[in-house]
Amino acid sequence: MLSIRVQGGREAALAVVGRLELFARATSLGGVESLVEHRASIEGPASPVPPDLLRLSVGIEEVADLIADLDQALARR
Repeated sequence: MLSIRVQGGREAALAVVGRLELFARATSLGGVESLVEHRASIEGPASPVPPDLLRLSVGIEEVADLIADLDQALARR
């Protein structure tokens, strides 16, 4: 589990989530697949979580594939 902050705020973070291909959009339930979550959206407007923060739960997919997926999602702006 790790978190990243996306330059550009909430809209940029949500755009990155939308471009990810290998990370499923879900809250971590202890599975083996890679997941991404925009926690501020789940908690609502009173959330103390920064709006540009994405929480990643890394699974058992090939590391190079996950890195490539993150690279392409972060690069397209």
